[in-house]
Amino acid sequence: MTCVPIGSIGDARRRPARRSSMEKKDIDWGSLGFAYQHTDYSYVCNYKDGEWGEGELTPDHSIVMSECAGLLHYCQEVFEGLKAYTTEAGDIVCFRPDMNAERMYDSAQRLCMPPFPKDRFVDAVEQVVKANAAWVPPFGSGATLYIRPFMFATGDVIGVKPADEYQFRILVTPVGPYYKGGVKPVKLQVPEFDRAAPHGTGNIKAGLNYAMSLYPSVLAHQAGYADNLFLDPQTRTYVEETGGANVMFVKPDGNLVVPQSFTDSILPSITRRSLVQVAEDLGLEVEQRPVKFDEIDQFVECGMCGTAAVISPVGEIDYGEKKVVYGMEHVGPVMQKLRETLTGIQSGAVEDKHNWVHKIDVE
Repeated sequence: MTCVPIGSIGDARRRPARRSSMEKKDIDWGSLGFAYQHTDYSYVCNYKDGEWGEGELTPDHSIVMSECAGLLHYCQEVFEGLKAYTTEAGDIVCFRPDMNAERMYDSAQRLCMPPFPKDRFVDAVEQVVKANAAWVPPFGSGATLYIRPFMFATGDVIGVKPADEYQFRILVTPVGPYYKGGVKPVKLQVPEFDRAAPHGTGNIKAGLNYAMSLYPSVLAHQAGYADNLFLDPQTRTYVEETGGANVMFVKPDGNLVVPQSFTDSILPSITRRSLVQVAEDLGLEVEQRPVKFDEIDQFVECGMCGTAAVISPVGEIDYGEKKVVYGMEHVGPVMQKLRETLTGIQSGAVEDKHNWVHKIDVE
């Protein structure tokens, strides 16, 4: 693997950023899908002998590891997802990277992995975005630069125990809108499967949780649904989240209801927490509490929230013979307002009262 030392700032970080701040890649930004492609640099840092190394940028996007690496046998892996984008003023920014750093820190601790320091996480995000500034889509294109920090066990492990060596990496790739053709209501079903175990790992962002959701997700898609709505794994009576997003509901009075878990099996979505604050800023009352599935027909709107699409409106939820319909024709007014406000904060069109937008100086 060819790496660029941190000390070579002129070559690795400033020169690509300075050039790319004026010259974007020759890409049809409007036709991008939500798929991976190589960019100029990734970030890599190794943990060995009880400490994290210096960290560096690399043009090599391949990974070589032992066949006995802990990742491959006992699934010690955590990851994050955030975006960099261009504001209306022309700045390159990302949204609340400190929250991603904190969540990854917590996820790593839960899987007995050495947490990557939070300040270094944010610095690494800045480095890799600067080095790939030419890949950050222009304002108004509908595209963004997706940032995927991830960490995994590289040390040899044959018995069931934590590894003693790890690698932290960040890849970036330009992506188009998660939903082509605009944001439209989708259908969900309640599957016969559980997403996580009671008091298990449902509240951390680890690949093993997503692997468990793949099979029921495939079945849902085959049946014509966009995703599954999972119920609590202990009683299967309370709403938790979908295979890849938290959910929110709107009461007839226009106020927000956000499901909580008795057993910590809901991922603490950064987008969801931001939308809760936005709702309060807009004067809405927000209830964060356990929500019984039997009461969801009392709500007038439902939405999935996450980094990729911000809010995806839900038009219908099916569970056996029961169908709860919110409307498949258009986005509800509350979900629409929340989405417009949060994306407006991200783009610079709406005041950032909480200092969520993190500017990256590429000059």
